[in-house]
Amino acid sequence: MALVLLNSGREPLGQFDVKDTQLTSFKGGEVCTWGSTLLTSGDLAASDVFQDGYVGTTSKSRPYVTLTLTATSAPLFLSDDGIAHYGTLFGTIVGGTAGQVVSGGAVLGPSTATGSGKMTLWDKQGLYGTTLDAVDTAADGLVPTNSTLAVGTALCYTALGLLTPQRSTNSINGTGSNSPVVAYLSEFSTNGSLVTTPQTLVAALNSPSGDVTSLQQETFYMAVYSFVGV
Repeated sequence: MALVLLNSGREPLGQFDVKDTQLTSFKGGEVCTWGSTLLTSGDLAASDVFQDGYVGTTSKSRPYVTLTLTATSAPLFLSDDGIAHYGTLFGTIVGGTAGQVVSGGAVLGPSTATGSGKMTLWDKQGLYGTTLDAVDTAADGLVPTNSTLAVGTALCYTALGLLTPQRSTNSINGTGSNSPVVAYLSEFSTNGSLVTTPQTLVAALNSPSGDVTSLQQETFYMAVYSFVGV
């Protein structure tokens, strides 16, 4: 869903063309790297990408952003733009049938990467967050219910760029080993809002009985970590 900038580096590295077949796969907050493709390949790019440095030649290659990673991929970055919520032009609708949609509503507008085909990349060391739908959600992955996680747990990445804790069952591209450590877990956190008014809260407080036992607690929204990169 999103990369969350907490106490991150001062500015992003820049914006780079994304591999066409992966443009709609980014949720934001994944680990990614540069790949390369020949200028004569079928991978599309804006005119400025072709004209920067290689005018008049078709035998050279150009970089693009990819989620296809190996244990030796470098350099490594955090992806910024996503396909829902933060990273889309107009966010997500709240309302819908009988006004009851409070989450998971239709996305209004395209991803910010749609207009240019480019992705903003962050490479600076600092404190970042990634929403919990864009990490390794396996039972022993980067999830709040994983009892083996602790402050300072080393985080690596899967072959698809998802942040995951180091563990004996990790395998990067079938090699049977972990990928390099790119971050260290700080905590799981909510979205930071001090005021929330979910439907259950409004209904309970205005019910005839005044019963508030059904109120829902805030849920974890993101994994917070120190990104060290490679």
